Amino acid sequence: MNYVGLGLAALGGTVASFAVGFLIFWLAPALIEEAHKHPAVFRPKEEMFKVMPLGMGATFISILVAAIMFALIHHSGSGTTEGVRFGVLIGILAVCNVLHNFVNLNIGSKLAMGQAAAYFVQWLTVGIVIGLIYRPLAT
Repeated sequence: MNYVGLGLAALGGTVASFAVGFLIFWLAPALIEEAHKHPAVFRPKEEMFKVMPLGMGATFISILVAAIMFALIHHSGSGTTEGVRFGVLIGILAVCNVLHNFVNLNIGSKLAMGQAAAYFVQWLTVGIVIGLIYRPLAT
């Protein structure tokens, strides 16, 4: 396994995830407004900033784990093709997690669907970036 490649893929995936997340919430501020309708579920912005490093670290670790999973899969196509395939699968996993949270948390369906769409696009992008960056060691 190419550990340097894993690290670079995780770093690139993390940057891509934050960039896409920023764009989604900048282009669709209605998602943030929808979250404000559920103050018993979400922290106020000031409190979120206090725990933001934990969230950023957890995001990096989750993307590193995804990169390791990608590296363990046998690849038959190009990095882009394999990255899209992998990103779609992880995106579906994320959507199902959002739907599970919708059942357990007192949030509206509009917020849940918005989160599901946003997370799918983020993980699709992360998968593509991992596929573009990670290369196995030559055997």
